[in-house]
Amino acid sequence: MAAPARAWLVFGLSLEEAAGEPGPGPAPRRLEAGPEGILRVWPAWSYVVVETGAGLEVRSAGLRRRLRGWAEALPSETHLVLRGPAGARAWRREAAVAGALQDEPAWSRELPPPPRRAPPLPLLPGGFATPRPPFFTALPAGLRAQRLALGTEHALALGAHGEVFTWGAGRHGQLGHGTVESEPQPRLVEALAGVPMQAVAAGGWHSATVSEAGDLYVWGWNESGQLALPSKALVEEQTQDDAGTGNAKLMPCQEQSAAKGTTFISIQAFPALLDLPQDLEVTGVSCGSRHTAVVTRGGELYTWGWGKYGQLGHGDSASSDQARRVEHLVAEGLRAEEVVCGPWTTYVHVLES
Repeated sequence: MAAPARAWLVFGLSLEEAAGEPGPGPAPRRLEAGPEGILRVWPAWSYVVVETGAGLEVRSAGLRRRLRGWAEALPSETHLVLRGPAGARAWRREAAVAGALQDEPAWSRELPPPPRRAPPLPLLPGGFATPRPPFFTALPAGLRAQRLALGTEHALALGAHGEVFTWGAGRHGQLGHGTVESEPQPRLVEALAGVPMQAVAAGGWHSATVSEAGDLYVWGWNESGQLALPSKALVEEQTQDDAGTGNAKLMPCQEQSAAKGTTFISIQAFPALLDLPQDLEVTGVSCGSRHTAVVTRGGELYTWGWGKYGQLGHGDSASSDQARRVEHLVAEGLRAEEVVCGPWTTYVHVLES
């Protein structure tokens, strides 16, 4: 009996669009895997690094470059950090995309031989890497992190026992401490104390965690509905769109009244337990710049937030402040196993069910 087929699909901004060329639109695209297959993806805005059976590969519009001898990647629009058996290096994006890794790196750090199961990037022994200067930041000696997620201006660490620590800029409530103050050092998110977490994710200015029980917690900025909480900006945007097409008068009076009575949330400074449809259990979460995606225990993909480039996977460019199932996967008989958000994209690893 043949093994089930696996593939990576991508929704949202295409590499061609990022390069200023016409893109294929909001329809899902299948990543070309080749005979080795694709194991992992690390997306930036204008390029993506994939791990195949033959090693790492940088893909940008019309270009592919093999990166031999490296195991993990941490990309940004300024630099690409790579980790191998003996150390970590950072090159400018232009050099990495061109495959010019023989050039002098912008940063280098030697590493001890990794343990059998080293924590993934951006964690490094003694601290963590960032894909822009200063490239390495030490962590307090007492903080034992098993995973770390980087936002635009903040970071989340998953502790050894499922605790969550956050630090960095807090002006959008993305640290989850109930304020909009910044924190220079990792601070325990007390609102989650006693609830062991299994995953953390950081968007541009929002955060998400998944508990061991499969519950999803979100906090931070909700300007584009990225927390799946009522967003005033999205209601106003929809009202303007309806007015422009002459459809505003079609909105029933009771819906208008309900909208006026809604408690809108622009900043959620404490973690909020998000109720997904049918009390679904979540197994994985990822955050883009202003959107969020989760995989459920049943293999479904739900997305919400900013959707201008089709990154929500619903076949359009509409934004949403409600969790919506990606029906394309259901229609095609595909089971979602993992989701990875780029700034304006969503990559999903699927299995034919």
